[in-house]
Amino acid sequence: MIQDFGWGSLQFLFLGLLWTAGLAFITFIAGGILGMLFALGRTLGPACIRIPIKIYIELIQATPLLIVVFLAYYGLSFLGLYLPPLAAAAISMTVYATAFLADIWRGCIEAVPKGQWEAADSLGLSGSERLRYVILPQALRIAVGPTVGFMVQIVKNTSVTALIGFVELTRAGTLLNNMTFQPFHVFMSVAAMYFIVCYPLSWWSEKLKERRHANSAAN
Repeated sequence: MIQDFGWGSLQFLFLGLLWTAGLAFITFIAGGILGMLFALGRTLGPACIRIPIKIYIELIQATPLLIVVFLAYYGLSFLGLYLPPLAAAAISMTVYATAFLADIWRGCIEAVPKGQWEAADSLGLSGSERLRYVILPQALRIAVGPTVGFMVQIVKNTSVTALIGFVELTRAGTLLNNMTFQPFHVFMSVAAMYFIVCYPLSWWSEKLKERRHANSAAN
């Protein structure tokens, strides 16, 4: 039975948006924790740690996210691991986010002027104290802009998980279109919801980058 597009349809899409936000949140938290560990390992670790991390980052960045999602959902089933769509989506998105956040944050750590590292050494700080009190606070200020910008990519790329049956915003729009046969209303609403979430983040990211450049020029 064909349904009309109305308030109930918008509620269904809003529920899909909540799942999109939830998946993006899980991805950013898990990917952020692993990304920071990988960034520190690649920047400060010995060669036996740096080289595997570098290979991982380059491999994931060179692989389409869709392939990573399919490997998590279909590939693991060959090993006897049958994951529900949410678990497969969270794992694949975390693998993807870890590689990119590790690379972003590695660059930010290495962007801290060499004089700051030398000054921390001259104060007799230990390695952990040097990172905690001198290097990471400065790297954090550099990283905020690109990190917020990457959050936009995480939100948009959650749409890929619709192909394994996870009902996020894009999948919700597809299901609703099959019930209403009103693609213009459905996907215009989907696009509007993505815009409402992503545009403020993009605007904030650009403002943070402009502020950093202005501070750099002033100094």
